[in-house]
Amino acid sequence: MKFGKSICILNVGGTKYAFPRDVIKDFPLSRVSRLHKCASEKEVLEVCDDYDRERNEFFFDRHSEAFCFIMLYVKYGKLRFVPQMCELSFYNEMIYWGLESSDLEFCCQRRLDDRMSDSYIHFSEEEARLAEELRDDNLVTSLVTEREESKWLERMRRTFEEPTSSIAAQILASVSVIFVIVSMVMLCASTLPDWKTAENKSVEEHRIIEAVCIGWFTAECIVRFIVSRDKCEFVKRPLNIIDLLAITPYYISISMTVLTGENSQLQRAGVTLRVLRMMRIFWVIKLARHFLGLQTLGLTLRRCYREMVMLLLFICVPMAIFSALAQLLEHGLDLESPNEDYASIPAACWWVIISMTTVGYGDMYPITVPGRVLGGLCVVSGIVLLALPITFIYHSFVQCYHELKFRSARCTRSLSAEFLN
Repeated sequence: MKFGKSICILNVGGTKYAFPRDVIKDFPLSRVSRLHKCASEKEVLEVCDDYDRERNEFFFDRHSEAFCFIMLYVKYGKLRFVPQMCELSFYNEMIYWGLESSDLEFCCQRRLDDRMSDSYIHFSEEEARLAEELRDDNLVTSLVTEREESKWLERMRRTFEEPTSSIAAQILASVSVIFVIVSMVMLCASTLPDWKTAENKSVEEHRIIEAVCIGWFTAECIVRFIVSRDKCEFVKRPLNIIDLLAITPYYISISMTVLTGENSQLQRAGVTLRVLRMMRIFWVIKLARHFLGLQTLGLTLRRCYREMVMLLLFICVPMAIFSALAQLLEHGLDLESPNEDYASIPAACWWVIISMTTVGYGDMYPITVPGRVLGGLCVVSGIVLLALPITFIYHSFVQCYHELKFRSARCTRSLSAEFLN
């Protein structure tokens, strides 16, 4: 920039920001950095809305609060939505200043994706400009057709992925929950002593029920894979991996039954089949798709993995110290009548764990006075150390709960509007 003073003033919606000219040159926002390349006032006016040569002030008729949050991103590297502001409006401000959706925090990216899905906005700025320039009838017709297809796929995806998005999604979620409950009841009942007697009398009925449940879960998983936006991202999701782990053992057991036959060879593979069959307990985790509490728990564990590692560290370090001291006081020093429960440090580790967590099964306990004093210290330190990370985990849980509750409430409002219409 070859005019004006060395200090540049940006006036965005009435809020002024002063920067040296060198800072403007390497400014992270592309629209602001373009000012440094302007050689005349005419080029400046192509970038901003107005310019005052005397004060070297550039005027931008944009949302001042949104730019304030964008400046926080420039300073700290984290970009979040402005409270009480439409996500799409803030996204338009981001595009104006030269930012992309990938610059947002992950939680805000998901909010933007959901908002754009609700409004069926899938055109980028370049695509919109191209659509304005090319008004050919055939092109417009093809665009409308593609958009209708994307609407249908998006509606199908939301029906299977978001239980509160529509009435059909709620019905589908209810049916899925019923199948999960039936499968869990069948799995639990199969371990009862009297179950085999009843199973021998009605083998076909039990197999039919199991096959129907597996068929429902398989069809649901296949449809969700087909209508998903990103197939690779779909495969990487934890809940989808759990679905695959829950479904696959059934087909493996069926294949082994067909290959080995129901004879003595099947008995050799009995342990493997029982392990595979017990893996169906993962179906319980499928309930996380339909219940806010389980979703909150999963999101909290994912965000608090550092605190969880800290908690594990707080357990392991005292466990190593107390177990070594307990083995020494209960077994190593008393040579005449040592406590055999503390014969080794690994055996003492079990006592330290149940003491620090205040469980106290009573299967092993110290009998010497120094050992009992050590046990008291172990219990007290366990209470204190385990309580330290809980505050961080609690606040994260509350934040995740309100975030998911807000998203669920928004879907419920859209459902009510759809029902009234």
